[in-house]
Amino acid sequence: MKKKTGALLWGGLLLGVHAQAQDTTKSTKQIDEVTIRTRTKSTEINLLGAIKTEKIGARELLKAACCNLSESFETTPSVDVAFTDAVTGYKQIQMLGLTGAHTSFTRENIPDIRGLAAITGLTYTPGTWIEGMQLSKGAGSVVNGYEGVAGQINVEWKKPFSDKEPTALVNLYQSSQARTEGNLVYRKQVSENLSTNLLLHGRSNWARIDQNGDGFMDQPLDKQFIGANRWFWFAPSGWEVQGGVKGVYSTNTGGQMDYNRDVPQISGNPWGYQADINRLEGWAKIGRVFPKNPGTSMGLQLSGVYHDQKAQYGTRRYDGKQNSFYANFIYQTILGTTDHVLKSGASMQYDDYAETLAGTPYGRTESVPGVFAEYSYNGNEKWNVVAGLRADYHNLFGAFMTPRLHVRYTPWQKASLRASVGRAQRTANIFAENIGFMASNRSFVIAQPEAGLAYGLRPEVAWNSGLNFTQKFRLNYHDGAFSTDYYYTDFQNQIVVDAENPASVRFYNLDGRSFAHSVQAQLDYELIRHLDLRLAYRWYDVRTTYDGVLKERPLVAAHRGFANLGYETRNAWKFDYTVQWIGPKRIPATFAHHGGGTVAESNSPSFVQMSAQVSKAWKNGDVEVYLGGENLTNYMQHPMILGADKPFSPGFDGSLIWGPAMGANVYAGLRWKIQ
Repeated sequence: MKKKTGALLWGGLLLGVHAQAQDTTKSTKQIDEVTIRTRTKSTEINLLGAIKTEKIGARELLKAACCNLSESFETTPSVDVAFTDAVTGYKQIQMLGLTGAHTSFTRENIPDIRGLAAITGLTYTPGTWIEGMQLSKGAGSVVNGYEGVAGQINVEWKKPFSDKEPTALVNLYQSSQARTEGNLVYRKQVSENLSTNLLLHGRSNWARIDQNGDGFMDQPLDKQFIGANRWFWFAPSGWEVQGGVKGVYSTNTGGQMDYNRDVPQISGNPWGYQADINRLEGWAKIGRVFPKNPGTSMGLQLSGVYHDQKAQYGTRRYDGKQNSFYANFIYQTILGTTDHVLKSGASMQYDDYAETLAGTPYGRTESVPGVFAEYSYNGNEKWNVVAGLRADYHNLFGAFMTPRLHVRYTPWQKASLRASVGRAQRTANIFAENIGFMASNRSFVIAQPEAGLAYGLRPEVAWNSGLNFTQKFRLNYHDGAFSTDYYYTDFQNQIVVDAENPASVRFYNLDGRSFAHSVQAQLDYELIRHLDLRLAYRWYDVRTTYDGVLKERPLVAAHRGFANLGYETRNAWKFDYTVQWIGPKRIPATFAHHGGGTVAESNSPSFVQMSAQVSKAWKNGDVEVYLGGENLTNYMQHPMILGADKPFSPGFDGSLIWGPAMGANVYAGLRWKIQ
């Protein structure tokens, strides 16, 4: 569709030029060549689409170390990133005040991070592999499924057929916290129509580090190897086929400083953490554009996942296996003119889970066939409308509908006002999505389970509505953009994760209200040539009913301030600086470790974090060296682990993380483009 539209557009332009030439044959005048240059922003917000989408480019990702996807949002105010616990080293994201599991992650529009990989899967995509991302908040397109109440993050990998990419890209990274990484992206143009990528990644955390002196490793010792290979084939007749495979191997060892997984422990002492993950993915896309029917195309998306993980947290064992299959057929056509576009199709999501927690098995099979249709109107310069509807049947929860609507209006030049509303539904993987609580001695309790349901709990159902405004402008010959948005999420049912009692974490269906208000304002402006400023402020009001009492959701900051400065010189120096202010977070009640009893709920202090990076490129950008620092204020949460001196006592808890889990980190690296 895009190729055909582009051909028609360029064809029209050529015809116009030819006609003008015919009219001016009698009077021809040679004029000097005019070169117009424009500088592409590292992050752009499109004014035209009905769905507000932040396009995060490769230049934005290079502003930080960006070792994997969980670390790719340091300069993106729309996403909050925090550690899950004080033991595993994993990070999780938040959008609209909701956990990352409420965001739909896709790899080139195929579901990617979900199920048992809801937290750990963010580390399976190295930053060097990423070409760019598209981030949208709130309800998305029904074409991509019925999940994702908080939004969608679509990740684009580097393409083997792109002439902008080098033959090979090598990235080396070393940090002061004993983290070593190496990445390779290799592309090969086999023929005019056939190309392939080979992508490799290796990582190791090889030293036992305890910066806060609590006797526990601040990050686990780990080894991670990831490899992927994919192929693209384009046919002159309009066919396009691509496919690939990806493998992940990861092993972690953490816990107390003297813990060694190779030495048999007596009664679990010392307290240790270990995890081993093996994962295999395969996918394919088959598409066809019909040259004789402009605007008509069809596509089939296929993917399969095998995921096997084994983990030990102290004396608690958690193992899980997942086998998933996904298929999505999309047919697109125009209704009369290109002003009216219809997408329709059918999808199938199959998941088979087998989990064991502390010797208790939890298994289920989910099968969800569905059909969808989405209508888009683009016939007016001021208006865009996208209306979609899905109908799905879940083998455990029955049939359900997913309506979604997006509207864009242009009130004046370079402005867009958008509104959206939609429903979302998902099955919560309560253990995988809350692995942080396993770094504690809390008991896991499922309250009042119902037979025949996933974990005995009903699906999560929520409605999201949003309103956002974007204004681009030019001031003093420099471009800028201002955007503000408001989103409201209202849960009809939610799996409440109740950690209000320090002895347990309880899971139960919502009985009362649960909602999230999100307000954000952001300003991007080029202060002087090549000096970019980004300012943002975000406010959340996220509340859930816990045993009949409506409370703020714990460990969510209501306020966050953000500032980023980026500067590039003509001789290829780049400087980047980011500062964030994170407001207080509610901490639920905890055990009192002196005198017995419990400590009432409280609020964490606010704090400031800073990061910076400088880089220099040579040989037309083919060789680049970078040096940077994270958490330069060296601010760390104290205490990080409650009861760290008695890890087998009831009060041991490393899950209540409200601040940085590690101190200042200095890193250096090399990027080498082999042409």
